[in-house]
Parts: sequence; structure tokens; C-alpha cells
Amino acid sequence: MTEFTTSGGVGRNAHVPESASAGKLQGTTAIVTGASRGIGLAIAERLVAEGARVCITARNKGPLEEAAAAFPEGSVVPVAGKADDADHRREVLETVAREFGRLDTLVNNAGINPAYGPLMNLDLGAARKIMEVNVLATLAWIQDAYQYEGLDFSKHGGSVINLSSITGQTPSPGIGMYGISKAAIAQLTRTLAVELGPDIRVNAVAPAVVKTQFAKALYEGKEAEVAAQYPLRRLGVPADIAAAVAFLASSDAAWITGQIITLDGGLLCAGGTA
Repeated sequence: MTEFTTSGGVGRNAHVPESASAGKLQGTTAIVTGASRGIGLAIAERLVAEGARVCITARNKGPLEEAAAAFPEGSVVPVAGKADDADHRREVLETVAREFGRLDTLVNNAGINPAYGPLMNLDLGAARKIMEVNVLATLAWIQDAYQYEGLDFSKHGGSVINLSSITGQTPSPGIGMYGISKAAIAQLTRTLAVELGPDIRVNAVAPAVVKTQFAKALYEGKEAEVAAQYPLRRLGVPADIAAAVAFLASSDAAWITGQIITLDGGLLCAGGTA
């Protein structure tokens, strides 16, 4: 069974527009999980373009280090490992403490969907793995960052940005368990926004179909047909998601918490599904 991750991407297409306000995140630091390519890499690129230093993580060391090498020197530190591995999370936080001395933004982008088909045929082992990686690991990252001594995450007015999905808002054929996990992420976000305020803001972004390796099965060979359902008549690209994440990480979003920002080109209001 093929396993896809939300770090998957179609080439290095995380273009940072000239309108990106360089310096808005100057002096801040971030962790971005699932960031060797696709949406996660685009987020890291945008944060760096706006002045942040970033620790990027992903399962596979080779692609992660290759991605890191393309950034300006000193702006990015890669740490390979699995998002649901406690030892990996500890290594990341130790690295951030050593290299940056503080943590301002945690972006939980890593996620999996190793199953496709109706829920009645879903292997329960796969279902458990989806929930462990997509939901429990997200909570664990937030717990660990919050509790890690030496980073003072809460004292810096920290920001957590989780990756949800429109599949968590409306059923999407074939990827039901993934959608259930992303609905859980939305509620996790709202709950933690209440529990961690006023010191830490917690928000999420909920994309529709974004042109990455992860979502390829949803549009490959039929992109024009799929895009026709969207009022903006195109699918998302990783930079679309990165721009929203950078906004939520910045002081421009200082009075925003507990929100799930839908990034779907108008798909849901037009009655569509992913």
C-alpha cells in the first residue's frame, strides 16, 4: 500500500512572490514538520523570506538535507525523523534550543494517508496509524514545545499553525479517514486556542486540492475537469498555503486564535468536495 505524506510536492514550486514582506518575521524562529518538499517546503521558504530562521523536519534524511542546502546559509537547520517519534521531537527541540535559542512558531504540517476507499473496507491498522500521525503526533509536538525548558515558547507570544483540510469539513470519497483526522485537527486547534491563550495562539489552515505529490491521485489526468469546480478555476499551489501560514505566524494576526482558515479557491461555497 502506498503511503503519501503532506510533505510531498510536484517539484520545487514554492514560489515566494515579490510582494512577500521581507522582515515581517525577522528575529523569529520556527519549526516546520514534513518540510522536505511540497507544502511544508513552501512554508519554510516563505518564513525564511520574511526573516525567520527555521528547523525543517521530514522522515527521509537525503531529500531533507537537499532541501535545506538550497536555503541561504544559516537560515535553516534540517533534522530527519518521524513526526510520531518522541525521540525525534526531542532532538528537534534540542537543536532549536542550541542553534536558535528560542521558538516562536510551530507548524504541524506532517501527515499521512496510507489508505484509499470506503470506510467499510478500511484496515483498522491503517486507521490507527492515520490518527496517530495526523492527530496524536500534532498534539505531542505542541505539548513537547510548550513544556520544553529553555525555549520559552509561551513567553514569546508563540504561534501554532496546524494543517487541517476541507476534507474535515465535508465528506470526500475515498479518503474518509483522512478527513476524519483533519476534522479532529480543527477541533484540537479550537480547544488548544482556549487552553493556551493568552500566551500562545493556535490556528489552522484547511486547504482544498493543492498540486503536490500527496494529492496527485485527486487531479492527475483530469486537472482541468477538477479545477472547473472551483470559482477561481485553478487548483491550489504550495505557495498559496505558505502565504496564509506566514500571515498567521506574524504580528498581523496578533488577535487571531482558534480559527480554521479555509483555502479552497471558493470550492466549498460552490458546493464542491475534494
